Amino acid sequence: MKKITMIGGCGIIGRLLTKELSSEYDVTIIDQTRCAEKVLIADANDEEELYQTIPQDTDAIIHLLNMEMTHDVMNAEEFAKMNDVFWRSTYHMFRSAARLSIPKVIFASSNHVTDRYEKDGRSLLGREITTDDVPSTKNVYGILKFASEQLGRLFHDQTGISVINLRIGTVAADEKEELHKKKRTKRTLLSHEDLFGMTKAAIETDIPFGTYYAVSENEEKPWSTHKTREELGYRPDVNTTEILEEDDQA
Repeated sequence: MKKITMIGGCGIIGRLLTKELSSEYDVTIIDQTRCAEKVLIADANDEEELYQTIPQDTDAIIHLLNMEMTHDVMNAEEFAKMNDVFWRSTYHMFRSAARLSIPKVIFASSNHVTDRYEKDGRSLLGREITTDDVPSTKNVYGILKFASEQLGRLFHDQTGISVINLRIGTVAADEKEELHKKKRTKRTLLSHEDLFGMTKAAIETDIPFGTYYAVSENEEKPWSTHKTREELGYRPDVNTTEILEEDDQA
């Protein structure tokens, strides 16, 4: 059984993944709060503490750190915290993984890396946005996520770690409620089923480095999943129209 360590695993995505993956993998969470039985407490901004906490026999790290944001570029306090959460801790994670000879990192990136090409969940390019499109973002969050993808590329090139970046769409604890609240989500949702499927594909793939959009097969989705299907071998199987139809019939 492969051993998975999730850093920042007490958020929505981490809790969903822990529940799903635990039947197939040995899952350990590292966070600053105790949200499950197998949680190790550590501050990801303290590299030595993180290094000492990550189990040495980990087969793959899933890096999920997140925080609440206003996206106000004039908010210097938020900018400093974002640097800690989305940049400095990512470097500490990659460096710790290299020091421990952990073979794989799955990095939770974001669709915001290219959000300047999208409005209300619709691509402005006249086609689906791909990972070959030049990153263009409307916020510091997107900048730091792209920088972290590139940091992963450097660690792959220089240390041999396999790095899989997943540019995640909209993940909600209650999918149906979120779909009724926000029109954008009808196009950008990454369903729980597809979140699980893509994560398992990322864990099991032999691809040394890759970046993929993680979104369900929704009508008018803004991002392409062609590479997800062709390289990771996972075909998204859910679309929001079906979820809403099931809700209406309930």
